[in-house]
Amino acid sequence: MMKWSEYFLPTLKDAPSDAESISHKLMLRAGLVKKLSSGIYSYLPCGLKVLQKVQNIVREKMNEIGCQEILMPAIHPIELWHESKRWEHFEQTLFRLNDTRGVTPFVLGATHEVVITDIARSEFHSYKDLPKTLYQIQTKFRNEPRPRFGLIRSREFIMMDAYSFHRNEEDLNKTYSTIYNAHKRIFEKCAIDVIIIEADSGPFGDGISHEFMVLSDYGEDKILICNFCSHCADTKKHQIKEGTPLCIKCGKELSVQSAIELDHIFKLGTTYSVPLKAMFLDEDGSYKPLVMGCYGIGISRLLSAILEKHNDKDGICWPFSVAPFDVVITQIDVQDKQTEQRTTDLYNKLVSKGMDVLIDDRDKRPGVKFKDADLVGFPIRIVLGEKAVKENKAEVFNRKTKTVKLMGIEEAVSQISELKKGYQDDGESNNNQRTKSNN
Repeated sequence: MMKWSEYFLPTLKDAPSDAESISHKLMLRAGLVKKLSSGIYSYLPCGLKVLQKVQNIVREKMNEIGCQEILMPAIHPIELWHESKRWEHFEQTLFRLNDTRGVTPFVLGATHEVVITDIARSEFHSYKDLPKTLYQIQTKFRNEPRPRFGLIRSREFIMMDAYSFHRNEEDLNKTYSTIYNAHKRIFEKCAIDVIIIEADSGPFGDGISHEFMVLSDYGEDKILICNFCSHCADTKKHQIKEGTPLCIKCGKELSVQSAIELDHIFKLGTTYSVPLKAMFLDEDGSYKPLVMGCYGIGISRLLSAILEKHNDKDGICWPFSVAPFDVVITQIDVQDKQTEQRTTDLYNKLVSKGMDVLIDDRDKRPGVKFKDADLVGFPIRIVLGEKAVKENKAEVFNRKTKTVKLMGIEEAVSQISELKKGYQDDGESNNNQRTKSNN
């Protein structure tokens, strides 16, 4: 039985002065993370629960389409980066490690294209081995000169990075489309409305790429949006002439908005397979370089984006899919034996329905408990006061709608269970996606 008095959940009345973004302030105040150094954070129990739920959504959607999870090392031999011809593109980003002799033979992984291609060149020898899509959820390290906004731009972060291997471009296109749609479903399940734009591949690839963006005042990317036809464009690719930029679809004015990049998917082609000599024997008997795709979701950044979009003046409003706890049961009189028994019975009923439940058994004023519950953002708060206990009822507060209902225990359990089940069944389709391209 999970009790708040025993749970490590340190809340703060005010956010630290160096916290800028909404998500950064809420993470610190709600006891999700704790800062160790600039751009480096520890996940506390509540934050880790959310992070794991986000990761499981990603796993679920990737596994559904046949992707296979692996785990690659965080430490990379530096010669592999030189061999891939990618060192000059990432030299300033990579943390370097000295060995006991003072030599720098390794770097910390900021991305894993070179490592996965090294695996592929030793294992994928024939067209019969293809296609394959492998992914991992792992910590990355980037030497950010200016970490900002908590987990939005940090030096240590968690990513899901997937890599697909193919015999030709046609095969890559099929997988690319499948993963594109799976990533849309991931954001839908996380209750995030994303804008998808065709983007610049930068140093990663040599073909088509797409960015999945969420609008935010604290985003460091700029995108152009047409309020008339809803066309979206990347400012780096859009041809902007003098004066106000105009939509290439309808000719109306475009507005520049800030956004957070949550996901970037690429058609890598042979960018890595050629220099690393990752070849396979094709059906016609000739050796060809593997054709690759790359697909990356910022898991820790996605956590920040959820907070940026799901909050109010009182704190976080978690969607059921990623909430650290579905329900908090607030005991008003923690000394009363009858209240304690009612709490235990209710807890067991909810858990039997698949609910994640926390009991607030702290010896604090009701107002303090309510404020903490609102700050942390549990979707449902059940209050067991003196009157409710005597009548075998419960006061049910919905965090999102801010509605309060007094109902019988069985009715409360049934309604909350249906509410969560409804979200699980329909949550994806109930989140309106804006999927636009600058084509």
